Amino acid sequence: MINDREARMALSWIFDAGDPQVTEPLSPERSDASSPRRLLSQTLAGEFGPGLQRRAVAVDLVALTEAARRWKIRFVIPGDEEWPAGLNDLDSCSPVQRRGGVPVGLWLRGPGDLRQLTDRAVAVVGARACSPYGEGVAVDLAAGLAEAGVSVVSGGAYGIDVAAHRGALAESGVTAAVLACGVDVPYPRGNAAVLERIAKEQLLISEVPPGSTPTRIRFLARNRLIAALSAGSVMVEAAARSGARNTLAWAQALGRHAMAVPGSVNSALSVGCHDLIRGQQAVLVTRAAEVLELTAPMGEHLDQQRRGRVRRLDALDPVLGQVFETLPARGYRTAGEVSLAAGLSLPDSLGALAMLEERGMVMPHEGGWRAVPQT
Repeated sequence: MINDREARMALSWIFDAGDPQVTEPLSPERSDASSPRRLLSQTLAGEFGPGLQRRAVAVDLVALTEAARRWKIRFVIPGDEEWPAGLNDLDSCSPVQRRGGVPVGLWLRGPGDLRQLTDRAVAVVGARACSPYGEGVAVDLAAGLAEAGVSVVSGGAYGIDVAAHRGALAESGVTAAVLACGVDVPYPRGNAAVLERIAKEQLLISEVPPGSTPTRIRFLARNRLIAALSAGSVMVEAAARSGARNTLAWAQALGRHAMAVPGSVNSALSVGCHDLIRGQQAVLVTRAAEVLELTAPMGEHLDQQRRGRVRRLDALDPVLGQVFETLPARGYRTAGEVSLAAGLSLPDSLGALAMLEERGMVMPHEGGWRAVPQT
């Protein structure tokens, strides 16, 4: 007798990603612990047609489990500690292009914890055939978000997707790739090195089991996951017809923030962004700070702006602060001049200068001292 998790593993192999025939019966609102096993029995009995019945008969859980073990892949399901609550919001959305619903489960590869990783996350998506402008914007946006401690979610594809992943990784930030294929399949081949690094350091995510190849319908299905795992989605360059627009449509349906980056009015690659902005379906954003303004918990980003940049003086005791403030960023002051300007004895001034030098805040030169500029 198989258990709930094994039944879900089998169903993820039998039914394609986001198929309402499986996601609707397993809706968190309507299902119970026995629902996956019951649904699997119904499929084996042919209630969903002969095609799916043949797949149900052919499913090999032993081989599936072995493939997962070999690639260090785990399968998480609703109710697991690692399952993000945001995915359950998909239950309230109607299918789009015959895809929708809460996934049966997710196949994960990498050390990142899915729930923790997506607790504060923003999706950055866009055109595969992007321009140098779009690529640069995606890298900068992702780097800025990563620097602020926000995870960057994207789809691992060419163009804007991989630029976003690279931007986050360049800042030693957190990024996750949601794939339309198995997490063991290096697709696209040109991004294999980046995807392998994400698998090693972060997290690859897929709704389809190991060994699965990408299809158009699976790309559409994975777009809803990108939107659901994020507080908002930013579209950077997209033509009039673009898969990235599907991601933003899901973001809107889920009540997440939908954002778009403007481009040249002469660029065909920015038509999709401009259409959404003009139709008030997306908020215009140009940098990470504006994305954080929308997606950060209420008041948090405003508090950061009010606090401003941390000043080095804030961490100094009064004596060190007095001495440091007397020093120029250009030119030098002698120890005697520092002593006079700070109103301290010469020994006290020399002692303070030595401590500041240890912290890398001052630099001696030919009997004088100057402040080292803050980087």
